[in-house]
Amino acid sequence: MYKAVGSRGSRVSRVLWMLEELGQPYEFVEVKLRSPEAYALNPSGKVPILIDGELTVTDSAAICVYLADKHADKGMGADPGLAGRAEMDSWMHFAQSEFEAPLWNKLRHRFLLPKEVRVDVGPAAAYDFASELEALDRRLGDRPFALGDRFSAVDVLLGDMGGWARAGRFPIESERVSAYFDRVLARAARARAQANGGSMK
Repeated sequence: MYKAVGSRGSRVSRVLWMLEELGQPYEFVEVKLRSPEAYALNPSGKVPILIDGELTVTDSAAICVYLADKHADKGMGADPGLAGRAEMDSWMHFAQSEFEAPLWNKLRHRFLLPKEVRVDVGPAAAYDFASELEALDRRLGDRPFALGDRFSAVDVLLGDMGGWARAGRFPIESERVSAYFDRVLARAARARAQANGGSMK
């Protein structure tokens, strides 16, 4: 059985969602960011962390890709071949390095950083997010999901970020992206993951 390690409401929600989509049994182990327990599993002290027997995997995107690859029969990973892997990697890097960046920047300055170093990044974060939202709109085009007609690990990441953006009241000015978020966030596996530790109590 997998162990999904993290704190409620954190990026562990993506790992739980992925496991629910794959129909895999898991245990949610609640551990706080930069706690002794987290440092014992990850040198940065960050969560989420996936434990699969003797293997420990860190970073939500890496975990989702690992699970998709391990359970390739479920069809949530890359298309076959080098081109398929490149497409999925491109989406994953865009999601985490670009689309999520404004969300994370605002969250850090509102809640996580020491008060003496916080600044008002709200306007800059809103500007950057609007730009990344336009990029997502163009990347999606008329496809129902990131990789085409099938739901994949990419949609788990992007969907979770969409839920985060809505909770943070970032405007979703694209009807196409808003409909995409509606579609992926309505999945039953997402609801189960939220109930099992993906959301705050």
